[in-house]
Amino acid sequence: MAGVAAALCFAGALAGFGAALEGYDHRAWPVALLGASGVPRASAFNVLAYLLPGLLAAFVALQLRARLVLGGSYAERMGWSLALLAALAFAAQGLLPLDASAPDAGRGRLHGVAWALWGLAFAASTFALAAAAARHRRVAAALAHLGAGLLVFALGWLAAELVPVALAQRLAFAAWFAWLAWVAWTGRSGAPATG
Repeated sequence: MAGVAAALCFAGALAGFGAALEGYDHRAWPVALLGASGVPRASAFNVLAYLLPGLLAAFVALQLRARLVLGGSYAERMGWSLALLAALAFAAQGLLPLDASAPDAGRGRLHGVAWALWGLAFAASTFALAAAAARHRRVAAALAHLGAGLLVFALGWLAAELVPVALAQRLAFAAWFAWLAWVAWTGRSGAPATG
């Protein structure tokens, strides 16, 4: 339930605050602009779009790591630890807003670091979880983990020439939230469930 709640919270904040900001165009502007310093209602957006969903995602990662059988394999433990790091980095974006007048300066740089850490930690977590799922012969789970990680990585770092940046960012977030909702709903770490 927490994974679905995180996705709905993010999507609702993005849609609502985007509609409330005159001239904001989802096709052209990054998500973080809605939470930039000096933008009306930026603090509320940062809480609802980044901080709360990130903390809900962290809860999911902690819960699934706790459910590993006898501590789980190294890949499983590493996978969920990296998923937790990704969730906390996502939440940190709300604490490190951009400066609308100088997005690449000051805290804006730290926002960019948090965004990069989110994407890289998430991709690494899914590769580890895919390896663990494959080891347990859970092919569908392995492919789901791997597909989500590859999609986020490709959209974040490889698709700049093919997909507009604003769209690529939104698709990367959508892939993460879809994965998060799936693992939270099904409890799929790739390992046999406890109990």
